[in-house]
Amino acid sequence: MESQTEKLFYMIINTFFSWLGNFSLTAGQRIGSLLGLLLFICDSKHRNIAIDNLTHAFGREKGPEEIRDLAQRVFRNLGCILFEIAWSLKLSERDFPRYFDIKGLSNLKKAYEKGKGVLVLTGHVGNWELLTIVAGMTGYPLSIVVRPLDFSPLNEFFVRVRSRFGARLIPKQHSMRAVLRSLKRGEMVAVLLDQNVDWYDGVFVDFFGRPACSNKGLALLALHTGAPVVPVFLVRDRLCLKAEFGPEMRLIQTGDETKDIEANTQQYTKAIESVIRRHPDQWFWVHQRWKTRPYQPWPRKK
Repeated sequence: MESQTEKLFYMIINTFFSWLGNFSLTAGQRIGSLLGLLLFICDSKHRNIAIDNLTHAFGREKGPEEIRDLAQRVFRNLGCILFEIAWSLKLSERDFPRYFDIKGLSNLKKAYEKGKGVLVLTGHVGNWELLTIVAGMTGYPLSIVVRPLDFSPLNEFFVRVRSRFGARLIPKQHSMRAVLRSLKRGEMVAVLLDQNVDWYDGVFVDFFGRPACSNKGLALLALHTGAPVVPVFLVRDRLCLKAEFGPEMRLIQTGDETKDIEANTQQYTKAIESVIRRHPDQWFWVHQRWKTRPYQPWPRKK
């Protein structure tokens, strides 16, 4: 941050989160839910994006009123995320086991035994921002591939939030070398794979029955390094946040790199979709996930 205006905005953001974090978990989640409802009412742009996305995904099984209700719960979840970030700033490491439940840790340990580092597949499900706490609880060093936020004061705040338990942040642009260094150090590297990318950065895969352009970087890394890919998602369950490390995902290798990138990216995307279907109100439906259109007939001809 350079200007006095940016410094002022940072102080306002920091003060807001400090105030919000003073509430108990129960009261704060109610406040967060109300903030989300207010955003649902006021932000017509993202409300319409969420309703449109949900209609495409669940329109055959849910009516318009159910879709709108689900969209409202999505916004309430976003409000809860804001509160939980603020609340987490008050926690000490002794508090973590009380509020965070980790399952499948043996899957992560098995992957680490290969000695190649671990690629962690995740997405904007539940409260993804608090996965750094989960990483701290495992005892394994973590690097995260992130896209810096456009608003500098907010980005500065989230850099502090994301790195406060030792996580290393890797800017998404030109991240390959930094990721390779992290893997060589035996770290786990988290990649969020559920956001739209431009056609030249990704491959088109099926996501909720529609072609979605997904980043091909995770598949490339897995194919070229042999590092195991382990999925993990942090979802809300009443007053507990549950993280579950899944089994290592089988690496598809046929010798045709183009097909292998597409096939592996597809299975990673299906893993994310499976979690979203179980917790449909806890995904980031306000994102224009299907914005990039196929530049060739889809599905790709075999």
